[in-house]
Amino acid sequence: MQEHLFDTLFANQTPSILILISATLFIAGIVKGFLGIGLPAAAMGLLTLVLSPTHAVALLAIPILFTNFTQFIRSQHRADSMKTYWPMALTILLSIFITSFFLSRYPTSLLTITIGVAMVIVALNGLIGWKLRLGPGYSIQIGVGLIAGILGGLSSIWSPPVATYMIARGLEKERFIAATGFVFLVGAAPLSLGLYLGGVLTNAILQQSLLGLLFVMAGFRVGGILRSKISQVFFQKAVLIAFFLLCRGLPTLCPSRFCRPPSIVARFDADGGPC
Repeated sequence: MQEHLFDTLFANQTPSILILISATLFIAGIVKGFLGIGLPAAAMGLLTLVLSPTHAVALLAIPILFTNFTQFIRSQHRADSMKTYWPMALTILLSIFITSFFLSRYPTSLLTITIGVAMVIVALNGLIGWKLRLGPGYSIQIGVGLIAGILGGLSSIWSPPVATYMIARGLEKERFIAATGFVFLVGAAPLSLGLYLGGVLTNAILQQSLLGLLFVMAGFRVGGILRSKISQVFFQKAVLIAFFLLCRGLPTLCPSRFCRPPSIVARFDADGGPC
């Protein structure tokens, strides 16, 4: 049964690559469940070793949508989050749909660089320890939403600007989870729709994404249990350093074929892949 599941998830892939993909999705689910952010950021670095960036983005579409829906529905501050952050959410909704709809027209090198930049933005924030304090003003939210939406449409990673803003708001743990869940959920729906209408999220990849959701949700559950056992201070520190740890060895910073392991390059060359 398990072998059949793997074969269905990614046909014509070796067992080692299938294990890598499954483990990556599970670990990314733990990160999402623990921090409330970071599912695509945790997954893309390894997924793009064996998949093209557009395939990896599309593969995460359903897990991103479902985990954010679950996170928001289970949160304790749903009404406050919608009332406070609707300007940012609306901006993300529009910008991410427009950007993702044209995703297949962007060069792969642009996508890989965009993913790398998305990781480094928050990595620097955690490393340098900037102490920003921002309010809930509409202009700030629209600016953050626009940047996040364009970034999300290109790479599926729109958490860095949003997380940086929420950290600057100084939100306590459960309000952070509720706010990010709401904003990410609003962005996840147009991302999936834009990818589908743009021909990136094909029926075959949609099935792969649904199967991948099983691994993500297993990890998501584990991460949620871990989060319930930590303090507010530890949670804030974990959010601040998460992206720095995730971007260590990030392959997407190197769109060149020479940045990838030789075995991966050889396989991609043989199959006509993104190298």
